[in-house]
Amino acid sequence: MRSLHVLACVGMAAVLSMGASAQAQIKIGQTAGITGQAAAGVKEITDGAKLYFDAVNAKGGVHGQKIELISLDDQFDPKLAAENARKLIEEQQVSAMFLTRGTPHTQAIVPLLDKHGVPLVAPSTGAMVLHQPVLKYVFNVRAPYQVEAEKAIKHLASIGMTRIAALYSDDSFGADAVAGVHKGLENAKLTPVVLEKFERAKPEFTALASNIAKAQAQAVLVIASAEAVNKAIDALRSAGSNAQVVTLSNNASGGFIKSLGTKAHGVVVTQVFPNERTLTFGLVKEMLEQAKAHNTPQASPAMLEGFAGAKVLVEALRRAGPKPSRDKIHAALEGMGKLDLGGLELGYSPTDHTGLDFTDLSIISSQGNFRR
Repeated sequence: MRSLHVLACVGMAAVLSMGASAQAQIKIGQTAGITGQAAAGVKEITDGAKLYFDAVNAKGGVHGQKIELISLDDQFDPKLAAENARKLIEEQQVSAMFLTRGTPHTQAIVPLLDKHGVPLVAPSTGAMVLHQPVLKYVFNVRAPYQVEAEKAIKHLASIGMTRIAALYSDDSFGADAVAGVHKGLENAKLTPVVLEKFERAKPEFTALASNIAKAQAQAVLVIASAEAVNKAIDALRSAGSNAQVVTLSNNASGGFIKSLGTKAHGVVVTQVFPNERTLTFGLVKEMLEQAKAHNTPQASPAMLEGFAGAKVLVEALRRAGPKPSRDKIHAALEGMGKLDLGGLELGYSPTDHTGLDFTDLSIISSQGNFRR
């Protein structure tokens, strides 16, 4: 009887072990502005990531473990972003952080990454401060804002525009991106007709727009969140300025176009991924196939960014092995070398966490699409 009892206990333990294994999950943490100024972009970029995670989970996950994305709303507030990251890292014990949104917000969590040895993959910001000098636990996927801003100025100058203005958010995002504006203007041998910053939390554009109208600016680069760009356009048109409006890829979302309404047509948006409808890129084709399978009506550049970031993270998890601890994921990322995402090649090393360098320009069409 005793031997039967022991066998029964062993059998039960095996069943419990199998159940635990089947339910094992890899916890990934995200803090982003699910509500607030960047909500539309955050939703689309997260939806893009989920398309890939869902596809991986449907096939059994990574080494038999499914990926669980735990997303907390920081309302686009850097202080709340830091507190969310603390909860995710210390209380939820996530294996990695993923797809944070915003420059000051991402900077706010870096001390926690360093303290706990937690890698952050694909922050949704192109701040150069996250590229140089290399931050040990931050692994960028998209190109820097400075490169985008420089390219935008180069394009404007190439089509004969010499009276260029720039407005930028008074935070680390704005200060970072405006460095690319300066470089672009310097290369084009131009001086800005207006170069002013504004408060991020409560932007006021009436006086700035009046100055731009008086300066007869031909183009205005607005470095800001979608909500602020919308307000800036209203102020510019009210002041009588018909200047070409240009903004950066943080606003490359369908939600941004929708928020602008009739003002959207003709706005130029820089891009850090290929056209989301170009099937010559394997990355785009793969995302569109998943979007169709999930009945997602329309893909966007923001969705493609999230999808690409998820691919990078999953590859790191695979390379980290059956038990992907924080240090193993970090080692897998730094040793990744070259990775083909589907027509775009990315690579990391201990001295390079930059990721992709792809940049492009788009203009919003009368049909409400990004046209390259």
